[in-house]
Amino acid sequence: QVQLVESGGGLVQAGDSLRLSCAASGRYFSSYAMGWFRQAPGKEREFVSRISGTGRTTYYADSVKGRFTISRDNAKNTVYLQMDSLKPEDTAVYYCAADTIIDGRTYSNAGKYDYWGQGTQVTVSS
Repeated sequence: QVQLVESGGGLVQAGDSLRLSCAASGRYFSSYAMGWFRQAPGKEREFVSRISGTGRTTYYADSVKGRFTISRDNAKNTVYLQMDSLKPEDTAVYYCAADTIIDGRTYSNAGKYDYWGQGTQVTVSS
């Protein structure tokens, strides 16, 4: 079992930055990939970013590429999402997720992730 707890959300203005954190419980944190997703009101949950267990490989949605940076500290069982140059369209509930089982689904598929946090609200005003 993996428990995930996000933090760091808030209300900011366009152009500001925020850093989200996701703390994971349990062992073997460095053995599995982690992802960030977001869901805006009335919209489906969408992929934001993913990082491999070692932290060497990362992926980003086109909408956040160049503005968001995912990282992890395996000694602290924590994954981060640094969000810069925030836009009003980034407003959403942000979820971290753990991909603990190797399967053939694509990394941007929410169904690939086995454990989810409760989410943290990010609101960007114009």
